[in-house]
Amino acid sequence: MSQQVIVLGKEEMNRLMKHYENNKIHRNAPGVVFAAKLNDTAITVYKSGKVLFQGAGSTREAAGWSGSDLPAKAAGIKTKTQGDTMPPNLANLSIVGSDETGTGDFFGPITVCACFVRNEQIELVKELGVKDSKQLTDDWMRQIAPDLKETLLYSVLTLKNDKYNEVQEKGWSQGKIKALLHNQALKHVLRKMGDEKPEYILIDQFAERGIYYNHLKAAPEIVRENVLFSTKAEGLHVAVAAASIIARVAFLEEMDRLSSLTGFQLPKGAGPKVDEAAARILLSQGENTLKSLSKWHFANREKAMKIAARKKK
Repeated sequence: MSQQVIVLGKEEMNRLMKHYENNKIHRNAPGVVFAAKLNDTAITVYKSGKVLFQGAGSTREAAGWSGSDLPAKAAGIKTKTQGDTMPPNLANLSIVGSDETGTGDFFGPITVCACFVRNEQIELVKELGVKDSKQLTDDWMRQIAPDLKETLLYSVLTLKNDKYNEVQEKGWSQGKIKALLHNQALKHVLRKMGDEKPEYILIDQFAERGIYYNHLKAAPEIVRENVLFSTKAEGLHVAVAAASIIARVAFLEEMDRLSSLTGFQLPKGAGPKVDEAAARILLSQGENTLKSLSKWHFANREKAMKIAARKKK
């Protein structure tokens, strides 16, 4: 059985329990303060702050609370592509692809991009550098993104930290946030295309189809026609790969802006270097500044506060 374990602070634990209140079940076991059961996931919350997700949907549910898209390998899931069955000639079709980045980074925004690549543009996009995955470093993506943006129809959305924290505090999961951003970016691109229609829309899958559309149930306009979902979709069509690059560069540009506000380069990810940088901001610029730069519900916040408290002594 696939499973994930994350550790949450008291405030985030309370938010999680409220979120799953309608799925609550009774579980009489040592240390358990809350349990819930979804169709594909069992959720157990312990006094220690540990939360155990078990089942086919464990990666999806845990990612919404840990602040990252957990790798399939870590969840005990086979790393082969998962999702819809793809048309055999997908790589040669005219496709709108969408992807996102920044979901696992404490500092910086979530960015989503949708991008249309006509079949006659596929070889050109590869020549612009998308085909060489070994060179897809941040620096390389910064170099090729301007040419991609000049060549292709695209829409890129940047959800800055203040807005992210606002909707997250209302109970929105990362899954819902990403679904709404993907849907909006896709609508923008389809409008730019006018009467032209893609053969398919390919979304880099972060949630099962039903869950994705459930997140969108209140949206005024939902993109549904010829939509495909797949993990590792950037390897299936260059439209998703191009979208991934444009989204990544938008994330990097916002990180540059935020770094200029702090006076030093903000680290990416959510590791120990991030904790230290966050503590440095707490000590020099205060809690409000740190919140405006970060995804406030991440565990890095509490780690940084402990580091800052030690340094004050």
